[in-house]
Amino acid sequence: MQSSDKVFAGSIPNLYDTYLVPLIFEPYAVDVGERLRRRTVSKVLEIAAGTGVVTRAMAQALPERVEIVATDLNQAMLDEAAKRDTGRPVQWRQADAMRLPFADGSFDAVVCQFGAMFFPDKPAAFAEARRVLKPGGVFLFNVWDRISENEFADMVTWALEAIFPQDPPRFLARTPHGYHERAAIERDVNAAGFAARPRIDTVAARSRAASPSIPAMAYCHGTPLRNEIEARDATRLAEATEAAARAIAARFGRGAVDGKIQAHVVEVEA
Repeated sequence: MQSSDKVFAGSIPNLYDTYLVPLIFEPYAVDVGERLRRRTVSKVLEIAAGTGVVTRAMAQALPERVEIVATDLNQAMLDEAAKRDTGRPVQWRQADAMRLPFADGSFDAVVCQFGAMFFPDKPAAFAEARRVLKPGGVFLFNVWDRISENEFADMVTWALEAIFPQDPPRFLARTPHGYHERAAIERDVNAAGFAARPRIDTVAARSRAASPSIPAMAYCHGTPLRNEIEARDATRLAEATEAAARAIAARFGRGAVDGKIQAHVVEVEA
């Protein structure tokens, strides 16, 4: 992972929530909320909460009595999340998933949507989740499957190779879609001290947008891929975005587009 892969700052948080959340994150947020709703919980911790799409899904799915604490490494993402209506009180707190500022056994569930790929030491982060769980509590997280199973992200990555052939931006393949091997996930969960074998479900969904420019904008402007593009040539961001839109249009059409997305959903009890 490059240092820029974890930088969600400037206009990225707002663009992330405006474009990327409805494009790829909302279906899995609903899935997480429904899985958690089937369990008996009174206090839930969310790590790597981003702009709060799962926070909002949990706020809708869980009873009012359930306390929700949502954390992220990037304060800018939390600031964006706090602007959105959750419909109930949520405690927003800046925190590093590698060093959680909570006592042992504080939560009935720890939830993480598409954040584990960014952890520099995954077994250590998973061990922190286990530490703050009560006995019998659940760690519920998801990660993207390989990039070839996520069509818009794959098309954007290939399009940018033509713009920067000598040094193509590989953020999407390297980090968001770089932690997809089920055996590696299970190995890291076990290395974190979870005695139970994790349940891993591979869940496919659809990513829909009104035009090819929306996924191009989402990935090129609303993720750290933008940092990579601008590091190569800050004047070519618009050109790169247009190339991504053309590539998506060539495959999916110039009107409304519909592509496959796929992720692994992991549940393991402490």
